[in-house]
Amino acid sequence: MASWLHLRLNTPIPSSIKFGATPPPIPVSGNDSVAMANSIRVAAAQMTSVNDLATNFATCSRLVKEAASAGAKLLCFPENFSYVGAKQGDSLKIAEPLDGPILRGYCSLARESSIWLSLGGFQEKGCGDAHLRNTHVLIDDAGNIRSTYSKMHLFDVDVPGGAVYKESSFTEPGKDIAVVDSPFGRIGLTVCYDLRFPDLYQHLRFHHDAQVLLIPAAFTTATGQAHWEVLLRARAIETQCYVIAAAQAGKHSEKRESYGDTLIIDPWGTIVGRLPDRSSTGITVADIDFSLIDSIRAKMPLSVHRKPADFWRSASL
Repeated sequence: MASWLHLRLNTPIPSSIKFGATPPPIPVSGNDSVAMANSIRVAAAQMTSVNDLATNFATCSRLVKEAASAGAKLLCFPENFSYVGAKQGDSLKIAEPLDGPILRGYCSLARESSIWLSLGGFQEKGCGDAHLRNTHVLIDDAGNIRSTYSKMHLFDVDVPGGAVYKESSFTEPGKDIAVVDSPFGRIGLTVCYDLRFPDLYQHLRFHHDAQVLLIPAAFTTATGQAHWEVLLRARAIETQCYVIAAAQAGKHSEKRESYGDTLIIDPWGTIVGRLPDRSSTGITVADIDFSLIDSIRAKMPLSVHRKPADFWRSASL
């Protein structure tokens, strides 16, 4: 496994890779300037991960290089960025602790490009050999793990017209939320199926002051067509947060396909970043505008107007 870690960032970018529209870079100089800026550039990646660690790392390396060249200081990858198994049980075989060689490679990638990475769903080794954790890992531009979040809501679903999924058969559910301060504001970490449970996002915003919500995913084609965009925009509007939703796209194997449509959405629910092709590999870039967050929240003070938990416990039918 160690050999794939030697892949470098100077791998040529294939002409077949399509990238979203890239605005001109914001001039910044050093971490202090980034932290003080009124806006900061971020990027979200779209890719088709396969059952090969080296191939996925090479793709991620190319996308990191593109994001850094565009002036982005944070790049968000989708769920299962490093590996998607071709058959049941494959993910358990490659699951590793957070200090294993797979994540060390991505920490080096962040450090070499001086960029923060949101790794949206890593196969972290669980308590035993039969289960793993679907863990969202946030790495800073020095290559240090700043925060982790293990997916709470597991995808045990009979998709209409599609396959039956039972994520709980091999995944341990997380129990703790994760919010972390960063140059990109106060970030709340979630994963994929969490999107359907607004209580989590309400908690991140109104109890932990989140400003940016990360929602990496590998939505199925059927559920993505029906619900992906509308749910993401709803989460942004009801929390008055930026939403960055990096997505898996296209066919991973004969039996698995993801919807794609990577999006960045502002606190008013406006889509400010989107790849032109929802099934392509590439990045989309947008700016986190802290003054917009403040303005929307001041003009529509949901945090003041919302009813506390005690109100609902005492409300009569």
